[in-house]
Amino acid sequence: MTGLSGAARPPEARDTLILSRRDVRGLMDPAAWLQAVDDGFKAAWEGRASSPSPMAIEGSGGTFHAKGASLSLDGSFVALKLNGNFPGNPDKLGLPTIQGAILLCDGANGSLLAVMDSIEVTLRRTAAATALAARFLARPQSRSILVCGCGEQGAAQLAALREVLPLDRGFAWDRNARKAELFAIEATRTGIETQAVVELAVAARASDVIVTCTTSRSPFLDASMVSRGTFIAAVGADSPEKNEVQPELMAKAQVVADVLDQCAEMGDLRHAIRAGKMCRDDVHAELAELVGGGKPGRTSDDRITLFDSTGTALQDVAAAALIYRRALADPDSLAIAFGHG
Repeated sequence: MTGLSGAARPPEARDTLILSRRDVRGLMDPAAWLQAVDDGFKAAWEGRASSPSPMAIEGSGGTFHAKGASLSLDGSFVALKLNGNFPGNPDKLGLPTIQGAILLCDGANGSLLAVMDSIEVTLRRTAAATALAARFLARPQSRSILVCGCGEQGAAQLAALREVLPLDRGFAWDRNARKAELFAIEATRTGIETQAVVELAVAARASDVIVTCTTSRSPFLDASMVSRGTFIAAVGADSPEKNEVQPELMAKAQVVADVLDQCAEMGDLRHAIRAGKMCRDDVHAELAELVGGGKPGRTSDDRITLFDSTGTALQDVAAAALIYRRALADPDSLAIAFGHG
């Protein structure tokens, strides 16, 4: 085994880095995650990134998703992520719902730069995309938030949004009431007074921001629950069968997609289109258009805005590239590695 001493050698001589979840967590902070996804969407707007449609592979207790993308920054990078999504894991086996790995390659010569655990990347880049969308779609004075789905992604979403909005009051809702209670306790410890709730509608109407990050296959958030001007981040529908937001609410909102084609196939947008409540042309913009300045963000304080987030490999490759560059810049912080073989 070798360390990161290869950082001083030419690129073709460097060892492939092996990065654990702990390594990834140690190399990044909230500002870095946000910068990474901003870089990814900006590159997409400027034609410096591409991502084919993801692939789904059915397992016996869940589904594997394969997502890949290329990105040109100060160099050329290509990443491929394989994630297993097994919703029953936490209760049945004590394992995370999402597990997997990312392969990061040099897009100019094909060399394998790094293999990294994908759990932290998936959590944080997803939450960072919501925070990036919130910059354009949430009212800047937003102070209250409802988190629907009190798992790790819910916690990541709250942490990321607190970086860009002056949130000081929260509500936690989960079909498992105990999870909501524990989430509220932990969120309160971090400085945002949070209450576990059973009545979803009451909490939703009192919230400036609503995040849905569940595994629901039937919509639970409808237009009667949402006040004017609310920003909604619809995060949980990352496969065709999942659905959190009722089509009537989608139709009422100013909708921004992370990737329009993908949302039309597997996001809450898919269900609104199939219900005849929306068509693709009703979508205000893709997130890359907001980041690049091609489209405006929120156009009215009274309008409900909604970010349909299905997760794109652009986020993965941008995050993985930044993690890799930070690892090379700070080799003594890691105890990892090994070579080309």
